[in-house]
Amino acid sequence: MKAPAAVLFDMDGTLVDTEVLWWETAREVAAGLGHRLTDADAPEVVGRAVADTAAHLIGVTGAGAAALDRTAAELTGSFFRKVDAGAPLRPGAAALLASLEAAGVPFALVSASPRSVVDAVVAGSLAGVDFAFTLSADDTVRTKPHPDPYRAAAERFAAAPSACVAVEDSPDGTASADAAGCAVLVVPSLLAVAPGRRRTFARSLDEVDLGVLSDCLRRPNPEIRGPEPA
Repeated sequence: MKAPAAVLFDMDGTLVDTEVLWWETAREVAAGLGHRLTDADAPEVVGRAVADTAAHLIGVTGAGAAALDRTAAELTGSFFRKVDAGAPLRPGAAALLASLEAAGVPFALVSASPRSVVDAVVAGSLAGVDFAFTLSADDTVRTKPHPDPYRAAAERFAAAPSACVAVEDSPDGTASADAAGCAVLVVPSLLAVAPGRRRTFARSLDEVDLGVLSDCLRRPNPEIRGPEPA
């Protein structure tokens, strides 16, 4: 079975359990703007870049465009402090990364978080992991849900996106990888992800090994692993 040319990992909610920290951050900043964050806000917060969440909070609170940069800075600073204090790895993440390294399959980190947050996680929770490189929201003109990050990652590996497998947890991240042309292994965290032609689902990274990742490339219409997402 042919292995992926590269495995491209999302960070927040996929390898590290930071989506809850991001939600707490957004809830605190929203409260400061006079807005109570609810499940209705989730699609504009979970898996979204700082700029997207800041724009959403400004829109729902009517704080005005002048407050956009300040809100984005508050989100970034607060999230960084939470992550820097420690973010646990998702179940199965350490074993999967170690197995890919042992098998000689290259892998990279492709995140919609700011560079400061990515570097904090890589130096902390993911210390010692041999990523070929890391991409943050600051490294492409557009970040997720646009295809730019995954296209850029595949290009750095000198590989076709269709030969790479992206590992994602959120709708926006999955949309990004899908649009770039990657096969996608989806391990949902806070939000359900819709089925798709090149999307395979797992309940946890504990279920994932190199065989599962390789299989994602072989099936243009992958069967769903575990319960079908809502």
